Amino acid sequence: MKAEAEADKHYKKICHRHIATSSPPSTHHRSLPLFLPRTRTHCHRALSPSPEEQRRDLATERRRATIKKHQIPTKDMKIASANSFILRCFLVSLFLSLPFLLLLHLFSQPQPRHPPPSSTSITTITTAAGLKIRPGYTSYDAYIQHQLNKTLNPKLRKVWTTRDWNRKIPVFARFFQELKDKHLLHNASKALCIGARVGQEVEALRRVGVTDSIGIDLVPFPPLVVKGDFHNQPFDNDTFDFEFSNVFDHALYPHKFVAEIERTLKPNGICVLHVALSRRADKYSANDLFSVQPLVELFKNSRLLQVRNVDGFGLDTEVVFRKKIKQ
Repeated sequence: MKAEAEADKHYKKICHRHIATSSPPSTHHRSLPLFLPRTRTHCHRALSPSPEEQRRDLATERRRATIKKHQIPTKDMKIASANSFILRCFLVSLFLSLPFLLLLHLFSQPQPRHPPPSSTSITTITTAAGLKIRPGYTSYDAYIQHQLNKTLNPKLRKVWTTRDWNRKIPVFARFFQELKDKHLLHNASKALCIGARVGQEVEALRRVGVTDSIGIDLVPFPPLVVKGDFHNQPFDNDTFDFEFSNVFDHALYPHKFVAEIERTLKPNGICVLHVALSRRADKYSANDLFSVQPLVELFKNSRLLQVRNVDGFGLDTEVVFRKKIKQ
């Protein structure tokens, strides 16, 4: 009986470990006495949970399985949360950047530096039957570059400031003196010479007493000539009392050329043009004029005063306009 009690006590310990680990007893316990199966069964029966505990444990296991089935692993939850945050940030930044992108698109469009550069608009501009625009310019920039090829020619500039300087200034001075004698020009007149190159006309005006005189050209020649495009004069409205030009044939846009004269000329101011009607001008000319009538049509805010023949270095006609006084 004593041996059986000790064996039973020993087997109870083995049963506790077996139930805790859910594994069968080790093989070294097979050598126990044959009466131990009775005691083992008794041990399991004594230590087995009650039916109520089994139902509670089963319900707990089912709840754990359901939660585990529907629960996102912690790592996946972190990744999903990070992706959602990145997506929201991207959408917000895209929405906020839309106005900036729109402005960038608008301002990044190439802006013409000069009047419309298309060859179609250049070749189709005509003001009357007696005025023809020469073809061949693909853009306004091409036209400007062609004019600069002449204005910046070092040989021509040397001639303009030496031989032509002494030859042309007396002739221009005579023209201006005749205008003074007709009271179309005065010493107090504020005068502008359009397309003056190195300023021969400006110097002639100053020599006859019209000291407040200046010229404009694509290339400046201080102090007589400032930089300026006669299609877009760099002066305010109603600035000058007198404007003179002998480069009308170089205007690619004659209507702009005349409009700028009338804009910067004071009311009752005088404009004098020297043009070629009987012969064609040089290769740098942008238009050909065949009569005075197109000029009369272009000067919408002025009235024609006189037309006379002159010998102006290849230009044969002098046309004088007076700007009308606004009613």
